[in-house]
Amino acid sequence: MADSGTVFGVIVAISFCHMLNDMMQSLLPAIYPGLKTDLHLTFGQIGLVTLAYQITASILQPLVGLYADKRPTPMALPGGTLFSLAGLSVLSVAHSYGLVLAGAALLGVGSSVFHPESSRVARMAAGGRHGLAQSLFQVGGNAGQALGPLAAALVVVRWGQSSLALFALLALLSGAVLWNVAVWYRHHGLVRLRAGGKGASAADLPAGHARRGILILLALIFSKYVYLASLTSYYTFYLIHRFGVSVENAQLHLFAFLTAVAVGTVLGGPLGDRFGRKYVIWFSILGALPFTLVLPHVGLFWTGPLTVAIGLILASAFPAIVVFAQELVPGKVGMISGLFFGFSFGMGGLGAAVLGWMADRTGIEAVYQLCAFLPAIGLLTAFLPNIERRRA
Repeated sequence: MADSGTVFGVIVAISFCHMLNDMMQSLLPAIYPGLKTDLHLTFGQIGLVTLAYQITASILQPLVGLYADKRPTPMALPGGTLFSLAGLSVLSVAHSYGLVLAGAALLGVGSSVFHPESSRVARMAAGGRHGLAQSLFQVGGNAGQALGPLAAALVVVRWGQSSLALFALLALLSGAVLWNVAVWYRHHGLVRLRAGGKGASAADLPAGHARRGILILLALIFSKYVYLASLTSYYTFYLIHRFGVSVENAQLHLFAFLTAVAVGTVLGGPLGDRFGRKYVIWFSILGALPFTLVLPHVGLFWTGPLTVAIGLILASAFPAIVVFAQELVPGKVGMISGLFFGFSFGMGGLGAAVLGWMADRTGIEAVYQLCAFLPAIGLLTAFLPNIERRRA
């Protein structure tokens, strides 16, 4: 039946909007060096800005997803873009620490509305290829996160903080695209999601095993996103402090790392569909460990390639983790998506705050020496249930 196939047009549309959404939101860490200088902020205060953003994103996302499972609201998709528009508008005129925190929090609200509902749309449009759909959806966000520092290097560094208002206009474009996605969601997506739920096997796991699996996956998300927070929030400072590179050069290094994250995300979902998601999770978390252990001890020449390898390997886990969790708890696509997106944002924010506090007291190099051991948490993957084998 044609209507049960993968609807690539819808997946590409939400991926494009994910790119716009995350590009606008990634401008926040991209302008940290300028904010630190202009407002005389400490690393700890920079971490609290990230925490303000991540808390509004992380706490609200599971609630939005749970509400969407019970009372689907397609028009929440275009409506949520108004919060991102408001957040960047406030940041463009923020000349006090309080306004910076308020703008960051508004960005978080926009993210908390967008991600769970968009992940549900990816599931609706997947046509059984759930890993591929999640990868294509998420790679839009990764591409946006990579473009944020590049846009900051080319525009914000040259024309200042007020230029953020120009990027806020992208929210209007995203809202127009998401309006059309919401129409498809209302007329076709809900029917497809119900049909997919009826046909899906729940892997026949005892409730305790499913809960244990969710907790293990959340622990893996913790290791992945705290490590990623060390790079997305402080990599530019590390390069500037340790190697004396320029701000523009440091932003380009961050762009290369985030591009590798985007490529890894594209690969993770389809590889999970083909070879099994548990194998991809094994490789993605634990496989980054040798590179993270070496990174703090090499010069500038090897730092770039190592961070690219880390981003490529670590990023491949998230699509597999989200789909694995959705299969552990069938029928709760919105809640699970919101929980995992929200938890990843929250761990990123909390990690940024703690690592900023640590950088102020022990130095930025010590942050990467400590974080190097986080991928060892990937050993917990051994305790995940074998749901693919049960279904087979």
